[in-house]
Amino acid sequence: MTTNARLRAFVELADTGSVRAAAQRLVVTESSVSAAISALAADVGVPLLQRNGRGVLLTPAGERYAGYARRILGLHDEAVAAARGEADPERGLLRLAAVMAAGEHVVPSLLASFRAQHPHVTLRLEVVHRAKVWALLTHHDVDLVLAGRPPDELVAGIRAVSPNTLVVVGQPDLAPDFAPARATWLMREAGSGTRDTCQALLAALDAEPRWLTLGSQGAVIAAAEAGLGVTLVSRQAVARQLADGRLAELPVPGTPLRRPWHAVSNPHATAGTHLFVAHLLGCPELDWHLPR
Repeated sequence: MTTNARLRAFVELADTGSVRAAAQRLVVTESSVSAAISALAADVGVPLLQRNGRGVLLTPAGERYAGYARRILGLHDEAVAAARGEADPERGLLRLAAVMAAGEHVVPSLLASFRAQHPHVTLRLEVVHRAKVWALLTHHDVDLVLAGRPPDELVAGIRAVSPNTLVVVGQPDLAPDFAPARATWLMREAGSGTRDTCQALLAALDAEPRWLTLGSQGAVIAAAEAGLGVTLVSRQAVARQLADGRLAELPVPGTPLRRPWHAVSNPHATAGTHLFVAHLLGCPELDWHLPR
């Protein structure tokens, strides 16, 4: 096995906690995974794993090594994409990641318009929670992230910004005398940035209403339409429901909330990243602009 293959085997083992599961993901034999990990441990000079019943756990040294391994693999993939993109940007690779809300309501139209203009660029997309999306960029697993405001250490990588407004919506008959504390609030799953923002809003209102947690933004919007409760959501996501009267914006102190979308890359952006950002900024109808 090459060093790259050994690192991939180790990262898969770290993620799954099982030699068998890592082998299944990699489509190799269990003995190949075990040999790869043994070779890495011999190179490092300290144990990377310890037994845990039928599975394995990373030692503290293994945990530290896994973080570096992920970054090394991500950088390798980024280097390949950068080299191919420099040779021919129109046939390069662009690895994107987006938070759940952007993945459902912002990214599809962006990718459709980009692909229409650049049909030979290979696109990869991961849609994950806010808690995971920035780690993908830090580990160089993706080239560009579409999400809310990034952590301070990634602010320098903001390439473009687009307006996004969060509003509270529910059935129209709730609007005249709406009281936030008496409503049932439809919440996204744990890890959602919108959920965290909604909880902060309710805390600021000193309200402790009932909650109902659903597994996706689509489910939350459908539940609001059905009259199960109210929710905080991007106005973009419910534009059609607001237009045809299935939902209405509800008056809540502190709303609407401005939470712009950000397109963020690492400092050394690939040619594919530059191509995508140029597309965002070059199409006024997409409503993206340079950061101020």
